[in-house]
Amino acid sequence: MDEKSRQRLIRKLKERIPQENIFTDEPMSKHTTFKAGGVADLFVEIMSKDELSGAVGALSSEGFTFSESGFYIIGNGSNLLVSDKGLRKPVLHISKEFSKINSDSETLICEAGCTLAAIAKYALDNSLTGFEFAAGIPGSLGGAIVMNAGAYDGEMKQVVESVRLMTDTGEIVEKSAAEMRFSYRHSILKEESFIVLGAKICLSRGNHDDIKARMNDLAFRRRDKQPLEYPSAGSTFKRPEGYFAAKLIQDAGLRGFSVGDAQVSEKHCGFIVNRGNATASQIYALIKEVQRRVRESSGVDLETEVICLGEFE
Repeated sequence: MDEKSRQRLIRKLKERIPQENIFTDEPMSKHTTFKAGGVADLFVEIMSKDELSGAVGALSSEGFTFSESGFYIIGNGSNLLVSDKGLRKPVLHISKEFSKINSDSETLICEAGCTLAAIAKYALDNSLTGFEFAAGIPGSLGGAIVMNAGAYDGEMKQVVESVRLMTDTGEIVEKSAAEMRFSYRHSILKEESFIVLGAKICLSRGNHDDIKARMNDLAFRRRDKQPLEYPSAGSTFKRPEGYFAAKLIQDAGLRGFSVGDAQVSEKHCGFIVNRGNATASQIYALIKEVQRRVRESSGVDLETEVICLGEFE
């Protein structure tokens, strides 16, 4: 956006959002787990449903609508690669302050900014089982619902009872799990323009020590198998039907292959990691090269789990 438009929008946002939560030229490397990417022209921290509604209203009045991809909504940034050229569209960041958890018996009522780790801890503290699989996924609830995040034979569709959503006109709606059309790394939110406000998570009563043991076991398996010592976005590629992405990448001779500081992990070929100062362009180039080489070697097209924001080509 041009500077005149940015300043006009900032004035409108200040009527609804505390000034200290509105940033210009914000480095997106601070807000993604890849630790790479350029700056956002306009970046707004969202602390509550009312602030989200106010920000969406201000953006809409200036022609930035979510349904037309006029602005970005991000959470923990654990599945994002932001272009080195930065983002010209406004960014609304669902803050960790937007993260209340309440419970009604075995149902957790969680806001979109909750990290999955925080929900898992709350479940553990209340001896509720069913969410252990998500304890080590480094994302927030909003993003996890958008992509039906999962690990270790668990996924969000198994525990979500319903989801609270906001339209880009500020209307609040609630959809059941069935209406969310969850499937592998997919939900209705990949196709329709809703913003996640929160969800009801349905768990069951369990034994505290058993839940803790399961979480500890999964944490050990992650540390043992995954390159958690480097910035990454977790599994870079979706699992192709009938195959494992990591095995295809290994068989293509790409273990440890790098472009600059972006590298196919030597520990787990399904991860692309930032070994120091990788740029988003290097990470993107490596993703494309992995896809090309796997296609040549096995005939399989790898689809990314990682979502790219901004211009890359």
